[in-house]
Amino acid sequence: MLPEFAAYRRELHQNPGLMYEEHYSKAMVEKKLTEWGISFKSGLGKTGIVAIIEGQKNTSGKTIGLRADMDALPIKEASGQPWVSKIDGKMHACGHDGHTATLLGVAKYLNETKNFDGRTLLIFQPAEEGGRGAFAMMKDGLFKGDLKCDAVYAYHNWPYMPIGTAGIRPGAIMASVDNFEVIVTGRSGHAAYPHTCIDPVMIGASLVMQLQTIVSRNVPPQECAVISVTNFNAGTGAYNIIPDAAKITGTVRTLSPATRDLVEARLKEVCKNVGVTYGTEIQVTYDREIDPTINDPKHTTIFADAAARVLGNENVYREIEPSMGGEDFGGMLVEVPGAYIRIGQAVSAKDSPHNKSLHNSGFDFNDDILPIAIDVFAEVVESSLPLK
Repeated sequence: MLPEFAAYRRELHQNPGLMYEEHYSKAMVEKKLTEWGISFKSGLGKTGIVAIIEGQKNTSGKTIGLRADMDALPIKEASGQPWVSKIDGKMHACGHDGHTATLLGVAKYLNETKNFDGRTLLIFQPAEEGGRGAFAMMKDGLFKGDLKCDAVYAYHNWPYMPIGTAGIRPGAIMASVDNFEVIVTGRSGHAAYPHTCIDPVMIGASLVMQLQTIVSRNVPPQECAVISVTNFNAGTGAYNIIPDAAKITGTVRTLSPATRDLVEARLKEVCKNVGVTYGTEIQVTYDREIDPTINDPKHTTIFADAAARVLGNENVYREIEPSMGGEDFGGMLVEVPGAYIRIGQAVSAKDSPHNKSLHNSGFDFNDDILPIAIDVFAEVVESSLPLK
């Protein structure tokens, strides 16, 4: 199956679409599903698709969901590959083209063999990169009615692990993603007379430092959290004017709901108290974007065992370190138990695009992991829904 699905992957790579603009990918998926006689529903989350494959029988009454993301990133490609993006400023820098091709491969295999007792849903998801596509699909009926699932699984290519390996862990494997915006209201005036002003730059600078104490002094050392201030905007560009306001924005990453609640509460308290200290008002907008991706222990074992049958038990790491990156598949795992695995794609050549980090302009998905990922997904379905 490798040549066929590598060709599909490279075609997808050349025609990337950003969040909710995955029109080329959507059309290709629909075309292939139609050719193979697989029923599907379109339009969940605007450009999302759910394909439905019945096993040889359905006495189990169970349904397994498999998910792949489809969207690209607003990055100008510099991978040097022959199948470089045809759309300037847009590229598959995270390998979602490979995830989509993988799920197409699983669809063809399962539809031809039907070696399971139950149903499989193949979830082609839009807008994973900040667009909350998982939530959009669930809002439109995913996991309800005839789209209910007993478990759901997903994978990500991982350029930080060698090809032939996989990694998973029970519990949190990816972090939540929250964003905050802070507006410091000051009183502008001449920089030579700061005593007549309320300086939002000085207050904001103090606030940035205070926010870093939340992780170091409020979050238990055995827990993980990140607070990163990524923008600080104030002033007109003049050297002699104290501005009337400053805007500070950033991101918060945590691995547990309790730590997430703690950090949000403390961030708001710190902002309020810094405002009181300097005699001004500080407004906070805090948005919870993505839930942490928390693997269910039972389904983690199912996924790990499936990967071990493909790669060998010694090549499946069952207690890998969690990542502070985010993944909106975590929102699906809030609704349905399941698990998320990493499949290594790095090669020995140091300058290979398969070794570049995710979201790097030089990155490219390694097509050689397509058979591995297809096989692992098929193993999950066939082992979870065995024919008797």
